[in-house]
Amino acid sequence: MLCKRIVACLDVRGARVVKGVNFTSLIDAGDPAELARRYYADGADEIVLLDVDATLEGRRARARTVEAAAERIFVPLLVGGGIRSEDDAAAMLDAGADKVAVNSAALDDPSLITRLAARYGSQAVVVAIDAARTDGDVSVWTRSASRPTDRSAVDWAIEAADRGAGEILLTSIDRDGTANGFDCEMTRTIASRLRIPVIASGGAGSHAHFVQVFTTGCAEAALAASIFHFGRTHIRDLKHHLAAEGVPVRLPC
Repeated sequence: MLCKRIVACLDVRGARVVKGVNFTSLIDAGDPAELARRYYADGADEIVLLDVDATLEGRRARARTVEAAAERIFVPLLVGGGIRSEDDAAAMLDAGADKVAVNSAALDDPSLITRLAARYGSQAVVVAIDAARTDGDVSVWTRSASRPTDRSAVDWAIEAADRGAGEILLTSIDRDGTANGFDCEMTRTIASRLRIPVIASGGAGSHAHFVQVFTTGCAEAALAASIFHFGRTHIRDLKHHLAAEGVPVRLPC
């Protein structure tokens, strides 16, 4: 059985990591390179660096921030924010990213997924989906979760996989930053329709929440930010708890 992955997320604004609730009320959480190093040393299986202003400002993520994080870690680095073209993806990969995440640009032009997968391989292409519950359905939001669309999150995830995405990064807008637990039902609904991994995001607040999303949400990986940034737990302790609960994980040395 493949090990489940713990992913530490760095939402970056300017040169600092920030975190809020439901994508708003952001507060400072530290230096991205230092946090990347800390989480790598603590046993993170992957680091995600998301430039939260890049799409809204019409630019790609800052290469210097990516480089500074990449040189301090030896686990995969996923970078997202403002990646609208093959050139944008190339810049991030050249800066040290192992994977790139596309979101709004892929919704605008789904062929971007196929072009990136053809050039770099599906393993380097992650489609990020920000989703919220609306009238009994789960719909996709765009532009850093500031604008609703009429797209079903399930349908969009299936299309993204068919177009060549290697993973789906699924964030529950409703749960983001709340510490109330992952949306396991939404995660399971989408993961059960795909043959590629789903990274669950949004709502982690306790060790039990990770156990739930792995055992009932069908997630292959779980992403969190606040629970690590503000010292509610350490990745090392979380992994030992998961192992004790029978969840297969790579234990830190």
